Amino acid sequence: MRPLQAIFFDFDGVLLDTEPVHCACWAEVLAPAGLILTWDYYRNHCIGIDDRDMLRTLALQADPPRDWDSLWALYPAKKQLFQQRMTAPPFEPSLAVMLSGLHRQFKLAVVSSSSSSEIEPLLVAGGIRHHFDTIVGGGDVKRHKPAPDPYLLAAERLAVETALVLEDSAAGIASGRAAGFEVLTVRHPAEVADLLRHRLSPG
Repeated sequence: MRPLQAIFFDFDGVLLDTEPVHCACWAEVLAPAGLILTWDYYRNHCIGIDDRDMLRTLALQADPPRDWDSLWALYPAKKQLFQQRMTAPPFEPSLAVMLSGLHRQFKLAVVSSSSSSEIEPLLVAGGIRHHFDTIVGGGDVKRHKPAPDPYLLAAERLAVETALVLEDSAAGIASGRAAGFEVLTVRHPAEVADLLRHRLSPG
């Protein structure tokens, strides 16, 4: 088995429990346009996919169907709401110490379907941005998760061939595996440290 060179983290649901906030912000900006976004729908169909893909689906399901570009025009308002509500991102307390130790051994990256411009300020505010060698966001690739492109781009940027991927969504898990990497399934950010400790411990 080739030695592990890098660890790639999805962001939403892996490093930070942001999905309910994303959903609430989208629901708020879509409501005046006549679209109702519920948490059940978002949880079952939208987690792990690019916002553009989510909006294309919602536009087709609207009655009458909508032009998805008109919905994407609402993204700046959604982004502003999200940033207002996440000024003090609640990262797990053990995360900074864990990342510091990992970064001494591996190259680290965040690989997300969310925009880098949403992710980076939260990493900075949480005091952990410097642990990551690169951030791959939804705007960096043409094909999003579940395609392998986001993880392949991270590997290309860091010049690595082997990586461990931490993901919480079906699309993300499929993306990591399609890129040829081992994937750990995360159910909540609170379990990330234990999952990594167990996977990386000798023997």
